[in-house]
Amino acid sequence: MCAWSFLGNMSVPGSYQAAAGPSSVPSAPPSYEETVAVNSYFPVPPAPVPGPTTGLVTGPDGKGMHPPAYYTQPVPVPNANAIAVQTVYVQQPVSFFDRPVQMCCPSCNKMIVTQLSYNAGALTWLSCGSLCLLGCVAGCCFIPFCVDALQDVDHYCPNCKALLGTYKRL
Repeated sequence: MCAWSFLGNMSVPGSYQAAAGPSSVPSAPPSYEETVAVNSYFPVPPAPVPGPTTGLVTGPDGKGMHPPAYYTQPVPVPNANAIAVQTVYVQQPVSFFDRPVQMCCPSCNKMIVTQLSYNAGALTWLSCGSLCLLGCVAGCCFIPFCVDALQDVDHYCPNCKALLGTYKRL
């Protein structure tokens, strides 16, 4: 038994009972044409009036006139003030380290992996001088010139041999 059964046939506010009398709810939704006509923001042109098929078209003064045999589109006039658009591709700055880098070469515009070349730099000479001061004068002070980890690194393009960048250790 329902908890509200003691109310009997009394109407409860908010209950969903059909109203007595003629139904105000439409039996079917409106058609597409009715919906478009109600929500249309643009006026609909009147339908063409059936008439003789002699090729005559009624003009603004009510008299018949012949339509043109063909329609042409206007030819665009070249603009003397036209602005030429040029696309420019900006490459992100490349950070060079002691490893080869994959990049687009700005000289030959090819995707390449850089070739490395090691050159004596400030760290190489400081290491050589430090070893000299420590007493390695018998030739051991030149060891930093044989160690790639103590030298500067130049990055070259393998195609056009252009210098792309340098990594300085110090």
